[in-house]
Amino acid sequence: MDLRLNGKTVVVTGGSSGIGLAAARLFLEEGANVAFCARGAERLEAAKIGLVADFGEERILAEAVSVLDEAAFGGFAERVLARFGGVDALINNAGQGRVSTFASTTDEAWREELELKYFSQIYPVRAFRAALEASGQGAIVAVNSLLAFQPEAHMVCTSSARAGVQSLLKSLSVELAPAIRVNSILIGLVDSNQWQRRFENRDDQSQSREAWFADLASKKNIPLGRLGQAEEAARALVFLASPAASYITGAYLEISGGVSRFV
Repeated sequence: MDLRLNGKTVVVTGGSSGIGLAAARLFLEEGANVAFCARGAERLEAAKIGLVADFGEERILAEAVSVLDEAAFGGFAERVLARFGGVDALINNAGQGRVSTFASTTDEAWREELELKYFSQIYPVRAFRAALEASGQGAIVAVNSLLAFQPEAHMVCTSSARAGVQSLLKSLSVELAPAIRVNSILIGLVDSNQWQRRFENRDDQSQSREAWFADLASKKNIPLGRLGQAEEAARALVFLASPAASYITGAYLEISGGVSRFV
């Protein structure tokens, strides 16, 4: 299938690792220009070096910038537009999960989590809205979590924030239509740096990575019997951001191995 991304420009937040980096690579493979950002300069530079080695520098722009710093992100947006002349798709991927119960979540933690989840959507949309409208094929795709519909007691703060973000995205899909399509993916357990850190801190240090992840998938009752891979989530992002998905907006696609319990 021709996704018609050749020559398009895509912005990816949280693009230095995991799903964001996998998406950046897939967009480049489809012929798109890619601008990506992340907070950590060292990891971002390593990601850029790897992509430049495979695709050259002409279609790549990478900057260390926080999506929560509106002024800094606005500067990033200006440089993206100066470099590529426009933007056709925005992938909002910044954010991570917070493990806490209601009793253990402080007021400060609530504020931090809600700010991260909401403003990692709000600031990028504000910064690129005009460019996406001018594209004629503008698309926004957010990486959200299954927690938005299936909250977990040990992640009460993140679950609540994820649900609110999903409502925001649905509202945006109406307000920004027809110029910009807005969709999301809901991820379950995807192999990532976060899960790698938990593996490294495992109680049984003799257990192999393969065995530990297989045991995790079993405990979580994932029907496909394994965690997802970043590339599997990235493929969905690339499709929803592309002109091939031109009649899809206000929708979400679950990437979870079948672990959801809702209908």
